[in-house]
Amino acid sequence: MDFQDSPEEAAYRAQVRAWLAEQAPACVLPAGEKLSDEEIMRRARRWQAAKADAGYVGIVWPKAAGGQGGSPIQHVIFHQEEEHYRLPTMQFAVGVGMCLPTVFTHGSPEVAKRYVPPGMRGEEIWCQLFSEPSAGSDLAAARTRAVRDGDDWVINGQKVWTSFAHEADFGLLLARTDPSVPKHKGLTMFFIDMRAPGVEVRPIRTMYGDAEFNEVFFTDLRIPDSQRLGALGEGWKVSLTTLMFERLAVGGKPAGSPGVTDLIALMSGLGEDPLPHAEALARFYVADQGIALTRMRLMTALSRGGVPGPEASISKLVVAKNLQDMSAWAQELVGNLAIDNDEASPVQRFNYWQMWSSGLRIAGGTDEILRNIIAERVLQLPADFRPDRDVPFNQTTA
Repeated sequence: MDFQDSPEEAAYRAQVRAWLAEQAPACVLPAGEKLSDEEIMRRARRWQAAKADAGYVGIVWPKAAGGQGGSPIQHVIFHQEEEHYRLPTMQFAVGVGMCLPTVFTHGSPEVAKRYVPPGMRGEEIWCQLFSEPSAGSDLAAARTRAVRDGDDWVINGQKVWTSFAHEADFGLLLARTDPSVPKHKGLTMFFIDMRAPGVEVRPIRTMYGDAEFNEVFFTDLRIPDSQRLGALGEGWKVSLTTLMFERLAVGGKPAGSPGVTDLIALMSGLGEDPLPHAEALARFYVADQGIALTRMRLMTALSRGGVPGPEASISKLVVAKNLQDMSAWAQELVGNLAIDNDEASPVQRFNYWQMWSSGLRIAGGTDEILRNIIAERVLQLPADFRPDRDVPFNQTTA
C-alpha cells in the first residue's frame, strides 16, 4: 500500500487545491446559517457550472463524451479536496455520477450530445428510478411495466426512495418489458422526462424533517422508443454500467460525519473524563482507521491503473454501522440532552448522523447484500441459494 501521492498526483492535488481556494468560497454553505431551498439550489448550480467549466466534471469520462479522459485517482483526489469545503453537491451526485455515464455509454450520439453537456453544468438534474416497494435489494425483481405500443412505450408502476426526484428534470428508469423470461433478462433501461404527463412525484419526509427522497408513480406514461438505452431486454447489463460508475463514490466516510475526536470534544464540553470510556473510543477509532486504510488500498489500486473491486463493499459495510454505533453511544452519554432541539447543541450533530446512518445501511446496497458480495467475491465462499434465477418472472411466487 502506498500512503503518498506520486509526483504527478501531488502536482494535480496542488492544482486542485489552488483552484478550490479561489472558487469555492463563493458557493459554500455557511455553518449555522439556514438558507432557503432556492438559495441552496442557486449555489449548487453555480458550483456545478464552475467545476464543469474548469474541467473537474467527468474527470474519468472519455473526451469524446465531454469528459477529461483522466484517471480514477484524479477523480478521487479532486473529491477528497472538495470535501474540505461545505459545498452543495448532492443535487448532482446521482446525475453526474451514475446517470449521465449510462446515457453516453448506451445512448445514441444524438442523445448524448443533447443531454450530457447541460447535465454536466447543472442546468438539468437527473435522478435514478431503480428501487421499488418489492424490489430494493433485489433490483432485478422490478415490476414497473413498459409495454410496446407502436413506436412508443407505455409505462405503469411505482418507484421509491428516489433522491431528488422532486427537483429532477430527467430520470433513468429500469422497467420490465418481458415478464415471460427470468427476471434478469426481461428488463430494459429508458430515460424519461420527469415533468411529462403520467409522472407523479410524492416527497417522503424523513425523521429529521427533510424530504430528499420520493415516491414516483407512472400512470400510462408514454415515451418514444428513442428514449430506450441499450438493447431490448438488456436493462440489467445497462444497470451494471450505472452501478460500476457508482463504485468510485462508495466506501469512504460521508463528508462532515463525526469521528473519535468529536466524541472527545463532546465529553470535554460536558466535563466528562474520557479515560473510563477508553474501550469504546478505541473500538470506534480502530473501525475508522480500518475504513481509511481500506480506502487507501483502493486508491493505491486506482493509482496503479486498476479498477475498484468488490472489496470496496467492506468499507461501505463498516462505515454505516460504525457511524450509527458512534452516534448512538454519544446520545446515551449525554442522556436527556440528546432531545435538545437547539441547533447549537453539541449533541445535535450526533442526533443527525444517528438518523442519517440508518438509511446509509440500506442505500447503495443493504448490509445483507454487501455481506453476500464480500462472501462470494472476496472470500470465494459458495454462492447464496437463488431458486428463482432461471424461472420466468411471471411464474415466481415472490
